[in-house]
Amino acid sequence: MRFTLSWLKRFINLNLTASELAEKLTQLGHEVEEITNSAEALEPFIIAEIKEATPHPDADKLRCCQVYDGKQMIKIVCGAANARAGIKVVLAPLGTKIPTNGMVIKAATIRGEESCGMLCSAAELGLEAYFEDADTGI
Repeated sequence: MRFTLSWLKRFINLNLTASELAEKLTQLGHEVEEITNSAEALEPFIIAEIKEATPHPDADKLRCCQVYDGKQMIKIVCGAANARAGIKVVLAPLGTKIPTNGMVIKAATIRGEESCGMLCSAAELGLEAYFEDADTGI
C-alpha cells in the first residue's frame, strides 16, 4: 500500500520524519519496502508564465511560446493545444530530467524553431492521480 506522509498526518498527530515513521511501523510488524521523496524529482522544475503563444509556422499542432521563468524569456515549442498567453505552466529548464521517462531536456530545433526547455503536463511529472485531465495539455 502506498500513501503520502502528508495524508497520514491528516489523521495522526505526527512529529516524525519518514525514516523514523518507517522504523516505528517496522517495530509494529508492518513491512516498509521503500520510502520515496517525490519532491526531490520535481525540485528542478519552475513555475513560469507563457507571455506569448503563436502557431508554429511549419506545424499545425505546435505552438511557439515565449515563456518567462522569473528571470528571463525562453523560447519553447509546445504541442499542448491549451498553450496560450497569460497562463502559468510547469517549466522543465535545460538539463532537467523528466521523472516519468528519464528524458533529459536539451536545446533543440523543432521544425526550424528553437526550443530551450519543455512545458510539462501533470502526467509527465507523474502527478496524474491528482488531476482529472492530466494528459490533455500543460
